[in-house]
Amino acid sequence: MAIKKTGSLADLVSDKFSDIWKLLSETTVFLSRTGESDTYEKQLRSWRSELQSAGRNTETAHRIRSELTELRKHLRLQGYDLSLGRQNLIIDGFRNDTCLGEDFRRVVLFIAEDQVFFMAGDDNHIALAEYLDRQVDAAVVSRKTRVRILDRHYLWYRRDGQDLILSGSDTETKEDFERFSAMCRANSLLFLSALKNLR
Repeated sequence: MAIKKTGSLADLVSDKFSDIWKLLSETTVFLSRTGESDTYEKQLRSWRSELQSAGRNTETAHRIRSELTELRKHLRLQGYDLSLGRQNLIIDGFRNDTCLGEDFRRVVLFIAEDQVFFMAGDDNHIALAEYLDRQVDAAVVSRKTRVRILDRHYLWYRRDGQDLILSGSDTETKEDFERFSAMCRANSLLFLSALKNLR
């Protein structure tokens, strides 16, 4: 269940030309979701204070941008995907088939020890789960590795800008959904990363 990715040239260029306040804010949000914010809190606070005091002093802004870009580069080299700091995971109760009219789609998630598998589609949740079972089994056979599925969830989802909205379906029990919601609250980056390609 990795939340990691190496940086690309596009990421570095984006850092160089993004608004300094936006960059600082995104970095702060990202770090708060990793559980590593304590390590960087003093530095982030210092940059924020310096920027507020600097006014139109471009030299200070350039220096802070350079230091902030280096921090982001360091985090990417550690494997973190900083673009996830722009996204929000919203867990929004239960829905039924009428939500299809609100652009929601079905998705089934299997949570393994170190990975999240998912399948989205127009079939019902049970059929999607069967397809995903076969897909996981095929992957296990081809890699000759054992995968233990710890949890299965039958959900509705919708992308709304930077928000990923997930809701329980009629196939999902209340207890399972409460457990899933708690996991999402504890580690939203994990699920945002695992479901990044969910469109």
